[in-house]
Amino acid sequence: MNSDTILIAFGLTLIAGISTGIGSLMAFFTKRTNEKVISGVLGFSAGVMIYVSLVDILPHANNMLTASMGDKKGSWVSLISFFGGILLIAVIDNLIPSFENPHESRRVEDMGENYCNIKGNNTQLMKM
Repeated sequence: MNSDTILIAFGLTLIAGISTGIGSLMAFFTKRTNEKVISGVLGFSAGVMIYVSLVDILPHANNMLTASMGDKKGSWVSLISFFGGILLIAVIDNLIPSFENPHESRRVEDMGENYCNIKGNNTQLMKM
């Protein structure tokens, strides 16, 4: 691995981290929930993750498994593992009660003024 490859990888990682930070900072300055923007952003991010899974991770896993198990068995194991993982995450998500599920969305208006009050003894913020 040469230094140019390392610098490119570091730069892309840095850009991704800064983008995540900027996106999370927007939550501190909003006063109301914009459901259209949230739906669009979540749809885009889900699409990116599905694309990465299907185009990059699944073929790489399939190549490794077919090399070690044979073409037919390796292909079946990679396919069953991929969709089995999706099913496992869906089952886990449904088993967690909705009041404890960190993936349940909340409206900014419902959080109250002292939701992000760091000075007070706010149990919701501490739990987060």
